[in-house]
Amino acid sequence: MKDDETNRLSARAARYLAIGAQAGGFAARLAGGRLFGQNFGNAGDGDALALARALGGLKGPLMKAAQLIATIPEALPADYADALASLQSEAPPMGAAFVRRRMAAELGPDWREKFAAFDLHPAAAASLGQVHRAKTLAGEEVACKLQYPDMASAVEADLAQLDLALALHRRLDPAIDARDAVQEVAERLREELDYRREAKHALLYRLMLAEHDEVRVPGVFEALSTGRLLTLDWLQGEKILGVLGTPEEERNAAAKAIFAAWWAPFAQYGVIHGDPHLGNYTVFRQDGAIGGINLLDYGCVRIFSPSFVGGVVQLYRALSAGNRDQIAQAYETWGFRGLNGDLIEALTIWARFILGPLLDDRVRTIADGVKAGAYGRREAALVHAKLREKGPVRIPREFVFMDRAAIGLGGAFLHLAARLNFHALFEAALEDFDPDTLASRQKTALQQIGL
Repeated sequence: MKDDETNRLSARAARYLAIGAQAGGFAARLAGGRLFGQNFGNAGDGDALALARALGGLKGPLMKAAQLIATIPEALPADYADALASLQSEAPPMGAAFVRRRMAAELGPDWREKFAAFDLHPAAAASLGQVHRAKTLAGEEVACKLQYPDMASAVEADLAQLDLALALHRRLDPAIDARDAVQEVAERLREELDYRREAKHALLYRLMLAEHDEVRVPGVFEALSTGRLLTLDWLQGEKILGVLGTPEEERNAAAKAIFAAWWAPFAQYGVIHGDPHLGNYTVFRQDGAIGGINLLDYGCVRIFSPSFVGGVVQLYRALSAGNRDQIAQAYETWGFRGLNGDLIEALTIWARFILGPLLDDRVRTIADGVKAGAYGRREAALVHAKLREKGPVRIPREFVFMDRAAIGLGGAFLHLAARLNFHALFEAALEDFDPDTLASRQKTALQQIGL
């Protein structure tokens, strides 16, 4: 059966028109500012905010891709990175007519007969789709995630625009070469279009976190799912921002569960959740107290080689021991090439930012006196200053989602004002760590769920 939404030329053309003025204006202002001697990284806040608002009003992947790139130190001018990183991945929802058409296209004209109840008004709207609450014929509460129309075309059009903007920035300011990073973002976004793959990601997380009662993962309803419709258990919970004013003990419980949801799969299976912002969690209660979190979204998942995970652990231990040779070797394992002593020193500023809280064996916040939106900005500026002088450096693909996680997790812990011994939690996750054991465990798990 032909898929009439697969990267259509007409849909791509419409998308170019929708975003062309904003992206083109960004490129023109960037070039113009440099030609007239302006330091674009510290000026043009109005332009940056205008671009952010324009992208925030568009359904689709450009906003998400820009947010991911914005977390890489100085891949974008600082004011644009700040504005884009602050965006929430939400868009105005599609109406009931769209929902009826999409559901009929995915499950057939008798789709309503497959549910006891279905709310045509979305419970949540995101960048690639929206979620509807429903009830199965057996009475189970479910969440039906529907993909917006023409998303495959939007992905290709948006990635092309982003690539143009970053190529111009690279020529004007070559300290950071993000070409491989853009390829990584592109591959992950294309994967997010495939809801069958996301269903397998959810099954993988149920397997990986089966022994972690503080993290709940929804089950998959395969008979009610397709490539553009994903039906999962509806997990009852409160929005995590609602616990910000609760006692520290409760905020710490939520933060500890978030830590486990991210680091346990990575340390044991080499798998990460690439989009750990607070909107992807809710909290559940047991006997009135916070018992843990519900992990809600599985579109942006990255599976790493065991050798890469070993490189992360090696870097962590080398930083702890102050072993410069092992630090350099770890960067090579990550995929960095052509490094000299000065570049290693610059990268180590960022590495100590990412892994610093895990090295400090005490109860602490993730960072003192830092706002969530500014997390990592000071360190990024220091890195860029050194790379301007000693670079350039090409960012490897594998770096993107490790970096994204550091920013996303750090922001979550800052919002919660959590105070934990992150070192003790990480050491527990690394207990009996061995790359060969991880490789065997990962292979078995992926085979079991069909990835």
